[in-house]
Amino acid sequence: MMTSGASDAVEEFDIVVIGAGISGIGAAAYFSRELPGRSLVVLEGRENIGGTWDLFRYPGIRSDSDLHTFGYEFKPWRHENAIADAHLIRDYLHETIEENALDGLIRTGHRVRRAEWSSKESGWTLTVATKDHATGAPVTKTLRAGWVFAATGYYNYDEGYSPEFAGREDYEGTLVHPQHWPEGLDYSGKKVVIVGSGATAVTMVPAMAKGPGAAGHVTMLQRTPTYIMPLPRVDRVALALTKLRGERRGYAVTRFKNIWTEHLIVEGLRRFPKAGRALVRRENIKRLGKGFDVDKHFNPPYDPWDQRLCAAPDGDFFDAIKSGGASVVTDSIIRFSKRGVILGSGEELEADIVVTATGLNLQLFDGMPIVVDGRRINVVDTVAYRGTLLTGIPNWAMAIGYTTSSWTLKVSLLCRYVIDLVKHMDAQGYDTVVPVAVPDMPTKPVMDLQSGYAKRGEGVLPRQGSEKPWRTMMSYPEDAKALRGPVADGNLQFGTRAAVRPAGKEQAAHV
Repeated sequence: MMTSGASDAVEEFDIVVIGAGISGIGAAAYFSRELPGRSLVVLEGRENIGGTWDLFRYPGIRSDSDLHTFGYEFKPWRHENAIADAHLIRDYLHETIEENALDGLIRTGHRVRRAEWSSKESGWTLTVATKDHATGAPVTKTLRAGWVFAATGYYNYDEGYSPEFAGREDYEGTLVHPQHWPEGLDYSGKKVVIVGSGATAVTMVPAMAKGPGAAGHVTMLQRTPTYIMPLPRVDRVALALTKLRGERRGYAVTRFKNIWTEHLIVEGLRRFPKAGRALVRRENIKRLGKGFDVDKHFNPPYDPWDQRLCAAPDGDFFDAIKSGGASVVTDSIIRFSKRGVILGSGEELEADIVVTATGLNLQLFDGMPIVVDGRRINVVDTVAYRGTLLTGIPNWAMAIGYTTSSWTLKVSLLCRYVIDLVKHMDAQGYDTVVPVAVPDMPTKPVMDLQSGYAKRGEGVLPRQGSEKPWRTMMSYPEDAKALRGPVADGNLQFGTRAAVRPAGKEQAAHV
């Protein structure tokens, strides 16, 4: 709760971007370039830009996608490592801000607490929590906006997901969640147990098991195995293309190559899951040796890409196991003990430090109330149109990227669509737009994965339909093709301050 009065001044902007992570910074660059006549501001609740890449500080934090596709299409990735550590990504984001003159548009320490839409005013009123520059005292500001682009991510930045384990209070060691990694935590020479088998655990195991200050031993304790595949940390083809074609052309060709390579791999694994499973198994045996029980520890009970595959740059995860610095245990946790955890087998796994790499708490729009004409919107009751607009919420776009390829590939397409939509509205004299779903349309969760965090998030995320444009596509080639189609259709209701009327055949003909 704010402890001081609200600021009297009300600022007005054409577009407010919420969030200064990789999505929000990219959106600001697109909007400032393509909509130069529009006033724009980026509000970031934390004190630093970077989002995920600034929040997470656990050992080894890195991308799970190559930076030639995870980076922006307008800014080449220059570092030789295609799979990059977080500090390199933060440097890239700061460079993007500087090169696109975005610094004056970004306000850190400005957290949007409430968003209210008025059809009468055709605009948003945002309640923003910040601090007084002079005194540091908390204050509340009010901003008005014609459009909101929510680049808030899809998880709760304040609290990671950690299941309730019996006996946690009995454990005498250190218990930590990766989302809240203590600065200066000393794990050198200690026994570390990492609970989990997702991307975070697969990243942390080799990072904690090698180098100066390495743990005495790292155990990845998993209930369910995950598909893990080695990827080259350095893209040699990208380096050759850059040398031959120059930085920008080489980056563009590399990006094209990687988009299609990833698309074909995902489609191939989904279409031929048995062959995909066999391929991953062969690679795991090759990395770990025939004496390792691959079928126990790396044989998931689901098909490839029902959940995300995990990447091991240059096979570092497998090297850590093969060297003896790390191991994998596949079992359940019955309870914590004083010295560690008791497993379903009855064995006690001793640990000086237990890391609960058990996932995220999904949360959209930072959990803020969204109110339209006095009625609070329940986001789970909305349906996503083209993966970005939401039914019942006018002039509001969200940035949710791909889950089966690089996140930002999707975000770049969404930004370009919003830009085209705003230009279309300007040309037709419209102030507002909201998608209207087909009555009784079958829907399903917008995040079509079987991962634990995706299943837990079904109660807080929007829905998607079964057909375009209501189906949220997870394929860049499909999305890019759809983008070339009409900006508007009969599913969009346009309006002015005087009236709101549905877009029919006559309006669509002007597109």
